[in-house]
Amino acid sequence: MINRERIINTFCELAKIDSPSGQELKISKELIKRLSDIGIVAQLDTYGNVVTQTNKKNTLILSAHMDTVQPGNNIKPVVSSDRISSDGTTILGGDCKAGITAILEGLTSLKEDNSDYKDIEIIFTREEEIGLYGAQKIDFNKLNSKEAIVFDGEGPVSQITIESPTAIEFDIEITGKAAHAGVEPEKGISAIRIAADLITRLPQGRIDAESTFNIGRIYGGSVRNTVPEKAILNGEFRSLNMESIDSINTILMDKIKEIQTLYPDALIKENILKNFESYRINKNDPILIKIQNALLKLGLEPDMKPSGGGTDANIFRKNGIDSIVVGMATHNMHTLREYVTISDLVDAAHFCETILKNR
Repeated sequence: MINRERIINTFCELAKIDSPSGQELKISKELIKRLSDIGIVAQLDTYGNVVTQTNKKNTLILSAHMDTVQPGNNIKPVVSSDRISSDGTTILGGDCKAGITAILEGLTSLKEDNSDYKDIEIIFTREEEIGLYGAQKIDFNKLNSKEAIVFDGEGPVSQITIESPTAIEFDIEITGKAAHAGVEPEKGISAIRIAADLITRLPQGRIDAESTFNIGRIYGGSVRNTVPEKAILNGEFRSLNMESIDSINTILMDKIKEIQTLYPDALIKENILKNFESYRINKNDPILIKIQNALLKLGLEPDMKPSGGGTDANIFRKNGIDSIVVGMATHNMHTLREYVTISDLVDAAHFCETILKNR
């Protein structure tokens, strides 16, 4: 039976384990232990993802990611009525530990009830937040499943992601010329000023209903009294529309060339890389229909929405696995205002249990 208090305890215990991207070893060991307690053998793959191995056919992948964004160290979960939040100094880590909690609780309940359920493959990935790197390193030849449910969506489990964008990441390195800022600044070329000039010419935020553009990080310079010789910009753009992707890419390249013309003695290098590809879920997709039926059985109305975010499902689908992202009870992800609705988390655990019983 799904146990609300156990769900709360499991989530808070997992949230307290620091696991920012790249530092997932401690939580991965904890999850292997917890899966073992349920009777499921898991191990680390060559990249550090937690995976199970099975020779069974017609299996289903249940997946979530282990890493969190920053600030995500020393998280102190606060339980109040139907909500879990942090103390306000960090994110909560509901993204994606709420998803992990729902999976663990669903499996625990099935074991306690001695319920028969379909064979599964578990995948808990690392470094999802910084580029879906863990999923990209999975050896898909070792998997038997052709369907997956990824617990990594915002809102209740009934919120289903039916569309996800293509995302392009870029790094721009600007090299100017250093000089003493107080003695001979005219001999310098400020890489930071060039970067600022470029940023003001680029789109920012939401471009249209399907597209966004963001400069996420800027760093450069050395000391306050030296004209900065180096500056680096890290950014991304994404869209549900491939024509928009091409258009935004053209704008980016045109603006870089424009700035290069204005500052001919500087050097500007760009590196542009596709991070993940878009997908759209067909309403007749078998795994979607199974998810909808499971939700309806629980009295939950499926709510299908597009998303501007990418998840491991983008990588799974690219590798031939029909994957659906469902909500995991988390709200305001990637902010200090993040919180998890306990009743929604209970629903997510019930859904996990139901989908395994009724496949």
